[in-house]
Amino acid sequence: MTRIITALSEISQAYDALFVDLWGCVHNGVAAMPAAVEALQNYRKTGGKVVLVTNSPRPRKGVTKQLVHFGVPQDAYDAIATSGDSARSAMYRGVVGTSVWHLGPVTDSRFFDPLEILENPVEITRVPLAEADGIVCTGPFDAQADPENWRPDLEAAHARGLKLLCANPDLIVDRGEVREWCAGAVAKMYTEMGGESLYFGKPHAPIYDLARRRLHKLGATVPDARILAIGDGILTDVKGAIDEGIDSLFISGGLAAAETKTTTQPDEQALTTYLNGEKLDPTFTIGHLR
Repeated sequence: MTRIITALSEISQAYDALFVDLWGCVHNGVAAMPAAVEALQNYRKTGGKVVLVTNSPRPRKGVTKQLVHFGVPQDAYDAIATSGDSARSAMYRGVVGTSVWHLGPVTDSRFFDPLEILENPVEITRVPLAEADGIVCTGPFDAQADPENWRPDLEAAHARGLKLLCANPDLIVDRGEVREWCAGAVAKMYTEMGGESLYFGKPHAPIYDLARRRLHKLGATVPDARILAIGDGILTDVKGAIDEGIDSLFISGGLAAAETKTTTQPDEQALTTYLNGEKLDPTFTIGHLR
């Protein structure tokens, strides 16, 4: 059964690196969470490495700019691994073809910027759905609209046998007090209607491979037993960590705050009921990262 802790410092000495989720842990989609920032800064002062591992569909540079806007200082982390970068690498290898329909907001257009780390990347052209070889989904066009609005386009794509590249496996996020749909919810609907969805963020292996490469570039060789994954997504952060053989710290005050009755800390019985229902058991749990 998960162990409830009150501060990261209670367990951090057992780990040389942290894989830390962003949304719901370090910021709330509007501003940084000061206690979380301080905890990461203090951890780095002890020599630990912090890799921010996010299901954001944005390239790493875009996330870096976003963190500045939210007030997350650069001394709170060492590197960033994004679902967007992992998915972009796959796209430029041609996994869903070369003529793609972009299902996502215009603000995600940087996803299609050239990728310099690949040798001989394929040339990607954005086209209307009727002309596409495949779909690149960075999120719904309107993150707050009824999901049924997606169905007609997805049914048309399924009828043509198109693959869907999902740049963000998250189903939902909370932007401040407003809940929004993510690309993972679109891909889930597509899969349920019989379509093929390809995932590259948490809980899937490619983003963890990318995070380990980020660590290696920092000159850190860290065995999995010395890595702690931190996040508020039970089906992304916690499941991904378990699948990778990495210990996890579940932030119960994020997406599951209501289910776990978390204010400062989770209600122990509510937490147990929630985890039993999800059939997942994080190594540790805390209300909020601090």
